[in-house]
Amino acid sequence: MKQDWIASAGQPLHGTLDIPGDKSVSHRAVMFAALADGTSTIDGFLEGEDTRATAVIFSRLGVRIETPSPSRRVVHGVGVDGLKAAEGALDCGNAGTGMRLLAGLLAAQPFDSVLIGDESLSRRPMRRITGPLARMGARIDTEEGGLPPLRIHGGQPLRGIDYTLEVASAQVKSAVLLAGLYAQGETIVHEPHPTRDYTERMLAAFGADIEFSPGHARLRGGQRLRATDVVVPADFSSSAFFLVAASIVPGSELRLRAVGLNPRRTGLLTALRLMGADIREENRAEQGGEPVADLVVRHAPLRGIEVPEALVPDMIDEFPALFVAAACAEGPTVVRGAAELRVKESDRLATMAAGLRTLGLQVNETPDGGTIHPGALGSGRIDSHGDHRIAMSFAVAGQRSRGEVQVGDIANVATSFPGFDTLATGAGFALRPA
Repeated sequence: MKQDWIASAGQPLHGTLDIPGDKSVSHRAVMFAALADGTSTIDGFLEGEDTRATAVIFSRLGVRIETPSPSRRVVHGVGVDGLKAAEGALDCGNAGTGMRLLAGLLAAQPFDSVLIGDESLSRRPMRRITGPLARMGARIDTEEGGLPPLRIHGGQPLRGIDYTLEVASAQVKSAVLLAGLYAQGETIVHEPHPTRDYTERMLAAFGADIEFSPGHARLRGGQRLRATDVVVPADFSSSAFFLVAASIVPGSELRLRAVGLNPRRTGLLTALRLMGADIREENRAEQGGEPVADLVVRHAPLRGIEVPEALVPDMIDEFPALFVAAACAEGPTVVRGAAELRVKESDRLATMAAGLRTLGLQVNETPDGGTIHPGALGSGRIDSHGDHRIAMSFAVAGQRSRGEVQVGDIANVATSFPGFDTLATGAGFALRPA
């Protein structure tokens, strides 16, 4: 049954918030711990549906995973050659990261596998990973149009390749590198623009000999991984909604603790500061090989900008939140080079544009972006198309609306940010079930 929220103008936002663990790091921590020799402990694991789905898949592949307490996993690794065939299909839920990375990993196994997902994931293109994996020797069948399910034929000897991505994508890069871990020879990946390097950092943390720099990675096949303990930082993408909300709601001040500040992830932080946001970093440290800091954000008048295209790959998941900031700024905001948004959980460019128009704004949409003309936000019902980031973004927009904003189809928020509504209302949001 579909669920809705009602969001409306609340009070100034205040408090110190602990944002759930980083989804990207949580996925990879379970994967690499499962493939390592020895036992690893993961603290700060995101208790979301996507990451739990990945953990369940590895349990079905023969890995013993314990949950001694919430947000903690103890993973008894089976080594790179220790996975076992699962009975039946492996369900990735809504997790595009899980499906794409698993495709690279499972393509190298001696057994067949089938990866399925929910209705949303089943509409997401997979040719961008099946193409380079096929060049490495993998055999993966898809539905018409390159869509899931993925039917992966095991027992294929893989060879390393020197591959240049057509579109900058950390998921595609990671799938190729995971296959490269098993391939004969070296696997080299070049990117048109640098993307998130979580896979490279975590491979290194688990003892792999990997060379990487922005836009480039080189991995030698045939290596083993060694168990290591991981502390997952707070998720920057989840923090984005509160960074924008405190920036646009007058009188607000929030502290977000120990947020992951991987430089390939924080394009939104740079963009908001270019718009005039007041965001400070305090208590800088490192967790699990990732830089972290407390982010202290205060309300500030924002101005529209042309978002530098160089920032786009580093904020691809944060554009829905940016659109809301742009709606409340002084002057138009222009986005270019963001065509990737059309193949996320929804067509995020079209869905955000439609939602802002419903609330009374003018949005000129283009194939790879658009121009957001700010104005007073009105009321209306927004269809999130089951996209968790769209739903949370319009919950934020409602805090500046002149009426009630009904946010439709919000169940998938639990995939990335369980407890978002509780944390938000505790900070001062006016948000309730419809």
